Amino acid sequence: MTDEPATWDADTALEQLYAAHWRSLVRLGVLVTGDLAQAEEITQDAFVALHARWRRLRDPDKALPYLRQTVVNRSRSALRHRVVVDRHAQATGPAATSGADLPGSDEAAVAAERRSRVLAALQQLPERQREVMALRYYAGLSEAEIADALGISRGAVKSHASRGAASLRAALTDYLEDRS
Repeated sequence: MTDEPATWDADTALEQLYAAHWRSLVRLGVLVTGDLAQAEEITQDAFVALHARWRRLRDPDKALPYLRQTVVNRSRSALRHRVVVDRHAQATGPAATSGADLPGSDEAAVAAERRSRVLAALQQLPERQREVMALRYYAGLSEAEIADALGISRGAVKSHASRGAASLRAALTDYLEDRS
């Protein structure tokens, strides 16, 4: 086995990608969908899809960007599906709600509440702003990489990031003011 991804077979390449990037891809999915279990499923499906297409991949070094784009696209689809399901549930009756397990200490509870508020604020952003914010601040991608992953211009990335940051700042400032 060599160290060059271009010479790896699909199994070896996917094992290496999985070991190095599984967690970050799941987190990206969580940032877009707000649901850990769904993000894990989406990420797993992205790896399966890449494995099936490995021989057709022209540049194996682009496998990680392909995975990122697949996670974002499948997360979008999951959100669209969720909207349809929610609409149907509202039409047929009240939806059941579930409570989250409470952490064991006050510090953990405060941190969990903070994360919850940030995720809730992120979910309120328009889809494209949410995707740009997740790719930029969580995944640490450059404007060019985000533009490539989402199929938009660098200028659009800058615009979405600026608007998204302003919206998050406003939403989280309101939350902090309400707590004091």
